[in-house]
Amino acid sequence: MNIVEKAEASSASLREKRVVITGSGGLLGRAVARRLFEQGYRQIDVPRGATGNLSRGEEVARVFHEAQPEILVHFAGDDGWGRCNVAEELYKRALENTHLIETACRRGVEKMVCVGSGAAYPANAPAPLRERDLFNGLPDPAAAIGGAVERLAFVQVQACREQYGFQCIFLIPANCYGPRDNFDPETRALVPQLIRKFVEAAETGAREVTLAGTGSATREFLHVEDCAEGIRLALERYSGAEAVNIGSGSEVGIHELARRIARLAGYSGQILWDATQPDGPARRVLDPSRAAREFGFRARKTLQDGLYETVEWYRSMHARSEPELRKKAFATRA
Repeated sequence: MNIVEKAEASSASLREKRVVITGSGGLLGRAVARRLFEQGYRQIDVPRGATGNLSRGEEVARVFHEAQPEILVHFAGDDGWGRCNVAEELYKRALENTHLIETACRRGVEKMVCVGSGAAYPANAPAPLRERDLFNGLPDPAAAIGGAVERLAFVQVQACREQYGFQCIFLIPANCYGPRDNFDPETRALVPQLIRKFVEAAETGAREVTLAGTGSATREFLHVEDCAEGIRLALERYSGAEAVNIGSGSEVGIHELARRIARLAGYSGQILWDATQPDGPARRVLDPSRAAREFGFRARKTLQDGLYETVEWYRSMHARSEPELRKKAFATRA
């Protein structure tokens, strides 16, 4: 049996396993579940309470008892840290990660995929961000809590591997975006935030939109379906101890990102920048070479195509919701 045949046999074996997804009911978690189902996985479970109630050991024990995972995909990263109650959120997320990794290890889960985020990288790490630099400095202050929690999870994963031979891999995806994202006004994710602002500005005929920062920083954005495919490939083909970036390796200036989204949204007014607000690190782009080398992952969707698709999805959902909102408002006044 050659290397390709072995990889296919291993993948086929995994597809028969019970897969449990914890830690995220959001954009990426749903996309991973869809991608696995499309690839032939039929026992996929996102247990009740598995997206935000796992800081208690008894709840984790319940999930394992009911779902009996053979494969565990856990989102240990920044899944929308709130702007308030940061100590409470740190405590909750740290306990979630700790309980899940420890329980998966001790209960004989065959393979675990732990998904972090770029928040774990040091603020001053050179771009593109390479996995070897993960601990060469402190995370950016704006993401310090999420970054610290993710690093702790990675250290625990390595310790369990060393002491018990636990097969758990750690992935670091770029900023994800795409249809079905969270477009709530309070979201911290930049792409949905900008799409909402510019679509609404175009609809209302606003003459200017003010954005935070100077727009000079650069960031990397990965379409959620590409990211889900990267996680699927890593699950099937990677078993190494080292963290692996999942990204495109391409960066875009925030100035340019805003202009692209404004054009797609049909907004033709001015874009102003509030330089009193911080930009964060000057550059944030991942080096994806390890993922390409270890399990053949390469991002497929261009940023322009992905933005167009996401803007159109938001427009269609926004158009559907408006009549309902007006109907509710009328009923309230009546």
